[in-house]
Amino acid sequence: MQVSLLSSLSVCPLCDSAQTSLWHTETRKPLIGREYHRCQVCDLVFVPRCFHLDASSERAVYQQHENNPADAGYRRFLGRMAEPMQNLLQASGKTPSELSGLDFGCGPGPTLSLMFAEAGYACSNYDLHFAHHPALLQQQYDFITSTEVFEHLAQPAQVLDQLLLCLKPGGLLGSMTQRPRDRAAFVQWHYLMDPTHISFFSETCFDWLAEHWQLQQAYLSGDVIILQRPADC
Repeated sequence: MQVSLLSSLSVCPLCDSAQTSLWHTETRKPLIGREYHRCQVCDLVFVPRCFHLDASSERAVYQQHENNPADAGYRRFLGRMAEPMQNLLQASGKTPSELSGLDFGCGPGPTLSLMFAEAGYACSNYDLHFAHHPALLQQQYDFITSTEVFEHLAQPAQVLDQLLLCLKPGGLLGSMTQRPRDRAAFVQWHYLMDPTHISFFSETCFDWLAEHWQLQQAYLSGDVIILQRPADC
């Protein structure tokens, strides 16, 4: 096992465990020397805070994203979240007009909320950098989507606590994020090379997360998971 001088300081940002170890040190430019630690309790792989970008640099990276609602390819990509979420919502027996949602981390070109609106669902947009409306996080929703967001979270436990407070009993929380596999695949993974990607949730990690927050898995695919809050909580 690799040992890092930072290991004693690398507390897991998801489960708060100190049982973490260095899993990989990047050797590719421009991220040479960047560390990725793995939690032995919840299986989150995370980048220690000392390697995070500052807020202005992080925003500059996001501004380069081309999220265009008119882009058919982008809509197909988001359909991997929209379609299963809408199928689950339809199974609830309620009409779209009776349900409301939140797209958390909508980015500079909100698109998923438009796709839900086109299907008859009211869906608000929240983004720390591009749609920062804190009042939206004081409301409750039947569904919350978060596409390509979880990998950017410096404090995932705090964010999950907040999102679950925003979710009605029986509500659905959907996340789209690529998952790490074994270490051999991880060290070659292109996903690591985005400097804003700092948290990586394996399927095992999502299992831990669901058990910890008492959520039920409603849907699982290659990069999408939808969790349901129990109706009686």
